[in-house]
Amino acid sequence: MAPSLSPIRSHHVAVIGAGAAGLVAARELRREGHSVVVFERQKQVGGTWIYTDHIEPDPLSVDPTRSVVHSSVYGSLRTNLPRECMGYRDFPFVVRSGVSGSRDRRRFPSHSEVLAYLQDFAKEFAIEEMIRFETAVLKVAPAVESEGIGKWRVESTENEKKVLRDEIYDAVVVCNGHYIEPRLAEIPGIRSWPGKEMHSHNYRIPEPFRDQVVVLIGNSASADDISRDIARVAKEVHVACRSNDADTFIKRPGYTNLWMHSMIESVQEDGSVVFQNGKTISVDVIMHCTGYKYHFPFLDTNGIVTVDDNRVGPLYKDVFPPAFAPWLSFIGIPWQVLPFPMFELQSKWIAGVLSGRIPLPSKEDMIMEIKTFYSTLEVQGIPKRYTHRMGNTQFEYDNWLASQCGCSETEEWRKEMCLANVVRKEAHPETYRDEWEDHHLIFQAYQDFSSYS
Repeated sequence: MAPSLSPIRSHHVAVIGAGAAGLVAARELRREGHSVVVFERQKQVGGTWIYTDHIEPDPLSVDPTRSVVHSSVYGSLRTNLPRECMGYRDFPFVVRSGVSGSRDRRRFPSHSEVLAYLQDFAKEFAIEEMIRFETAVLKVAPAVESEGIGKWRVESTENEKKVLRDEIYDAVVVCNGHYIEPRLAEIPGIRSWPGKEMHSHNYRIPEPFRDQVVVLIGNSASADDISRDIARVAKEVHVACRSNDADTFIKRPGYTNLWMHSMIESVQEDGSVVFQNGKTISVDVIMHCTGYKYHFPFLDTNGIVTVDDNRVGPLYKDVFPPAFAPWLSFIGIPWQVLPFPMFELQSKWIAGVLSGRIPLPSKEDMIMEIKTFYSTLEVQGIPKRYTHRMGNTQFEYDNWLASQCGCSETEEWRKEMCLANVVRKEAHPETYRDEWEDHHLIFQAYQDFSSYS
């Protein structure tokens, strides 16, 4: 094992971001006895769940000098998970009595309801008193070694550069999310294509696409939602997907203007798009619904922590870089997960490790486990960019975290509800949010929730 930390020590910890990960990190760190400062560049809590009409001046979001918008939420967005299973473990995602304003009581609520839930959470646990709003982190870098503790220098600017700070912290927890820096598909001929290109990061409402022919690239939830949203006003909508067979050409049931295709083969100077299925269509807009890159522009580790083809590493259990453990950590790196409960368990683990209550393996053992994991992915033919994709393995991961923290494992109803939702969504993509048959699981969930009240 690594040299143990002094028993139950309190540390001064910087948390980067006040979204769903940063909020629960701040709570767990303070519960463990640490002093916490949360850095948040926006005016309120919520991170990516804060809807804004604003979009970036560069529709592809590739210009490094652009004015960055820190939300990818579109107007019609509803959760693709039932609220019961997506909430924090000890703060159920229910409509709370006594709250003001109009609330969305649906099982698959709008983005505004998720934001309201996070605001409820911040209020319930008095988290805002730890947050510096309108504060951008410019640089996070190792500072000095003192008594075996790796100090970190955090440079930040408040209120549009009116206040500059240069501070030293014992530890830094990175919770800046990964829905800001878009990934783009590679399209042969795109440089001479005359149409408009954009990323779904800059999509808000369908009206700008009225009477246009739009191609969306991707098979994620955003491509699914946005294609249907746009189809209400567009002349034609075509969805190109790498996972489809080369000859795929299918009209979506219930639509007269929405087709599924194989991937784009090339685009032409006359504005046309050629698909691998042989279809050629004259197109106005290509929208990349192709996900995002992990991006830590403020983090300076002298090349020790890197992002290589969307693999953040090396990270032990997707959280600790061995060279800096436990003084640098990341929350929210895995994807295809139930995010909020995972953030909560990662936060508990980090807080307990920092206090000395929970031991870590030695640096050498952590590195060996990471190398073994990477080798396993390679043998299985899993691309590097899918390193952090979990899917069904998330429950094994969460239960491991729970065992480290002395917590109970993932509730069976939560696991069953999540898996049933995946099946229902595939079978009934149009109606899964409003028609379901898991009432027995909802009943079990609310029985558990009653124990928290």
